Amino acid sequence: MARVLITGASGLVGGELLHLLQADMQITDIVAPTRTALPVHAKLQNPVGNDLQQLLAQLAQPVDVVFCCLGTTRSQAGSAGAFRHVDYQLVIDTALAGRRLGAQHCLVVSAIGANPRSRFLYNRTKGEMEQALREQNWPRLTLVRPSMLFGSRAKPRLLERLSQPLFSLLPGKWKGVAAKDVAQTLLTQAVSPGSGEKVLESDRLHCSHRL
Repeated sequence: MARVLITGASGLVGGELLHLLQADMQITDIVAPTRTALPVHAKLQNPVGNDLQQLLAQLAQPVDVVFCCLGTTRSQAGSAGAFRHVDYQLVIDTALAGRRLGAQHCLVVSAIGANPRSRFLYNRTKGEMEQALREQNWPRLTLVRPSMLFGSRAKPRLLERLSQPLFSLLPGKWKGVAAKDVAQTLLTQAVSPGSGEKVLESDRLHCSHRL
């Protein structure tokens, strides 16, 4: 049985993953710090506050697995610095908290095109985040790189709504993927045996039962 830590549980992928974790008999306890309170559930511990770093620092009970589903855009965050704080620093802080609490497996939602040498802020930040996680020397690290995410967001992103028809037609790893498929992939990986690093591109996230 497993105790898990999840950040980003109020987001698109994180929300789908939270529902799966709550329904899975192999998961006994879920620690999910968020800015706003989540619906009450018997398995759920939900520290609430505006400062995620502080919430993470206050956690004390051991966990086995850590999930990070945090993600925003420069437009949503308001600046390049604010975007990087969420998509780089808070991801690293989540992983470090998991390591401190004894987790042996870290699973993180990255993005297609992640590359620390990219000219584009979004792809470069994702690539630098991945590299920083590798430097933490996790016994097991799983990185998923979805393309355009399909699903119902609490705050819809205009560019995503306009781009979804195109991304539903693109081939291979560029094709958009349902958030619930990404979430199912994360859970499948978490409860399956393995070790070392695994990177799953978007074309491997559509039918997680084939992994």
